[in-house]
Amino acid sequence: MPEFPAYILPVLIFFARIADVSLGTLRITMVSRGYKLASAALGFFEVLIWVIVVAQLLTNLDHWVNYVAYAAGFSAGTFIGLYIEDKVKVGTVLVRIITLQKAEELIEALKAAGVAVTSVDGKGGFNDVKVIFSVMKRKKLNQVFDIVKEIDEDAFFSSEDVKYSNKHHDHMVDPDQRSPIDRLLRIRKGL
Repeated sequence: MPEFPAYILPVLIFFARIADVSLGTLRITMVSRGYKLASAALGFFEVLIWVIVVAQLLTNLDHWVNYVAYAAGFSAGTFIGLYIEDKVKVGTVLVRIITLQKAEELIEALKAAGVAVTSVDGKGGFNDVKVIFSVMKRKKLNQVFDIVKEIDEDAFFSSEDVKYSNKHHDHMVDPDQRSPIDRLLRIRKGL
């Protein structure tokens, strides 16, 4: 391992901790969503960076600023990892929308936006409601929430991560909105 000047080492430790903790945060997210290979790859680089940082820290125990850089890098890495995870938007979510009055408008707007929906009648505490469900990629989540807020600002909506789901929602997708490749493969399969 090369010897670093005393004033450079804390900076290197800080940025290396940001990298390894950010990777760790992303790895945990990938594990919770069932992405096995991505989780393993992120884990490899996370631990590799961590071992290098700890080796440098242990060979320079007499500099207290290295400890501060280590802790500050951990803190910053957690924040940055969560920020990256929010921007990447990996995975699938289940969205629930509960509305009192504008269910048909919401359903039509969501279908027009290419969102597959299932709706059921429900009983609220004091009123009849319509519950709209959709399983979608997280990348569409903000678009869906914007549609709901625009059409029915009083609607209740929530989302939760889905670890496993089948990839085909054929019964919920308009056949005319399928991609040309998907339609071609269906002709070949006889679907």
